[in-house]
Amino acid sequence: MKSPQRILAALAAACCVSLAAHADCVLPPAPSKIPDGKTASKEEMNTALETMKEYNSDVETYLKCLDFEARQHHLSTSEQDSRHNSAVDTLQKIANKFNEQVRNYNKAKNG
Repeated sequence: MKSPQRILAALAAACCVSLAAHADCVLPPAPSKIPDGKTASKEEMNTALETMKEYNSDVETYLKCLDFEARQHHLSTSEQDSRHNSAVDTLQKIANKFNEQVRNYNKAKNG
Protein backbone atom coordinates (compact mmCIF):
# COMPACT_ATOMS: atom_id res chain seq x y z
CA MET A 1 0.00 0.00 0.00
CA LYS A 2 1.31 3.44 -0.92
CA SER A 3 1.77 6.05 1.76
CA PRO A 4 -0.46 9.16 1.75
CA GLN A 5 2.64 11.33 1.16
CA ARG A 6 3.54 9.41 -2.01
CA ILE A 7 -0.01 9.69 -3.30
CA LEU A 8 -0.07 13.44 -2.59
CA ALA A 9 3.31 13.88 -4.26
CA ALA A 10 2.13 12.00 -7.33
CA LEU A 11 -1.06 14.09 -7.51
CA ALA A 12 0.90 17.30 -7.10
CA ALA A 13 3.29 16.30 -9.89
CA ALA A 14 0.41 15.37 -12.19
CA CYS A 15 -1.27 18.69 -11.44
CA CYS A 16 1.89 20.64 -12.27
CA VAL A 17 2.34 18.78 -15.56
CA SER A 18 -1.29 19.45 -16.43
CA LEU A 19 -0.97 23.14 -15.64
CA ALA A 20 2.24 23.43 -17.62
CA ALA A 21 0.59 21.80 -20.63
CA HIS A 22 -2.31 24.24 -20.47
CA ALA A 23 -0.55 27.48 -21.28
CA ASP A 24 -2.67 30.43 -22.28
CA CYS A 25 -2.33 31.57 -25.86
CA VAL A 26 -0.63 34.95 -25.98
CA LEU A 27 -1.31 37.33 -28.84
CA PRO A 28 2.02 38.52 -30.21
CA PRO A 29 2.60 42.26 -30.15
CA ALA A 30 2.25 44.02 -33.47
CA PRO A 31 5.37 45.69 -34.87
CA SER A 32 5.76 49.00 -33.10
CA LYS A 33 7.16 50.93 -36.05
CA ILE A 34 6.75 50.79 -39.79
CA PRO A 35 9.25 53.01 -41.60
CA ASP A 36 8.08 55.90 -43.74
CA GLY A 37 8.52 54.61 -47.27
CA LYS A 38 9.16 58.12 -48.62
CA THR A 39 12.33 58.51 -46.58
CA ALA A 40 13.36 55.00 -45.48
CA SER A 41 16.51 53.29 -46.68
CA LYS A 42 16.47 49.94 -48.42
CA GLU A 43 17.92 48.40 -45.26
CA GLU A 44 15.11 49.85 -43.12
CA MET A 45 12.49 48.48 -45.50
CA ASN A 46 14.14 45.06 -45.58
CA THR A 47 14.28 45.00 -41.77
CA ALA A 48 10.60 45.94 -41.65
CA LEU A 49 9.82 43.15 -44.12
CA GLU A 50 11.59 40.60 -41.91
CA THR A 51 9.72 41.95 -38.89
CA MET A 52 6.42 41.58 -40.74
CA LYS A 53 7.27 38.00 -41.73
CA GLU A 54 8.08 37.16 -38.12
CA TYR A 55 4.89 38.82 -36.89
CA ASN A 56 2.84 36.87 -39.45
CA SER A 57 4.45 33.62 -38.29
CA ASP A 58 3.81 34.51 -34.64
CA VAL A 59 0.14 35.21 -35.39
CA GLU A 60 -0.14 31.86 -37.19
CA THR A 61 1.30 30.14 -34.10
CA TYR A 62 -1.17 32.03 -31.91
CA LEU A 63 -4.08 30.91 -34.08
CA LYS A 64 -2.91 27.30 -33.85
CA CYS A 65 -2.75 27.67 -30.07
CA LEU A 66 -6.33 28.96 -30.01
CA ASP A 67 -7.42 26.01 -32.11
CA PHE A 68 -5.66 23.58 -29.78
CA GLU A 69 -7.16 25.20 -26.67
CA ALA A 70 -10.64 25.03 -28.20
CA ARG A 71 -10.20 21.33 -29.07
CA GLN A 72 -9.14 20.70 -25.47
CA HIS A 73 -12.30 22.51 -24.30
CA HIS A 74 -10.23 25.15 -22.51
CA LEU A 75 -11.69 27.83 -24.76
CA SER A 76 -15.24 28.21 -26.03
CA THR A 77 -15.88 28.36 -29.76
CA SER A 78 -17.17 31.92 -29.49
CA GLU A 79 -14.07 33.01 -27.53
CA GLN A 80 -11.82 31.28 -30.06
CA ASP A 81 -13.64 32.99 -32.94
CA SER A 82 -13.44 36.37 -31.24
CA ARG A 83 -9.71 36.09 -30.50
CA HIS A 84 -9.01 34.65 -33.95
CA ASN A 85 -10.86 37.45 -35.75
CA SER A 86 -9.22 40.14 -33.63
CA ALA A 87 -5.74 38.78 -34.34
CA VAL A 88 -6.39 38.48 -38.08
CA ASP A 89 -7.89 41.99 -38.21
CA THR A 90 -4.85 43.45 -36.46
CA LEU A 91 -2.48 41.55 -38.76
CA GLN A 92 -4.38 42.80 -41.82
CA LYS A 93 -4.27 46.42 -40.63
CA ILE A 94 -0.52 46.25 -39.99
CA ALA A 95 0.07 44.50 -43.34
CA ASN A 96 -1.94 47.20 -45.12
CA LYS A 97 0.13 49.95 -43.46
CA PHE A 98 3.35 48.18 -44.40
CA ASN A 99 2.21 47.64 -48.00
CA GLU A 100 1.32 51.32 -48.26
CA GLN A 101 4.84 52.24 -47.16
CA VAL A 102 6.32 49.77 -49.67
CA ARG A 103 4.36 51.56 -52.41
CA ASN A 104 5.61 54.91 -51.09
CA TYR A 105 9.18 53.58 -51.07
CA ASN A 106 8.90 52.33 -54.65
CA LYS A 107 7.45 55.65 -55.81
CA ALA A 108 10.19 57.60 -54.03
CA LYS A 109 12.97 55.45 -55.48
CA ASN A 110 11.55 55.00 -58.97
CA GLY A 111 9.89 58.35 -59.44
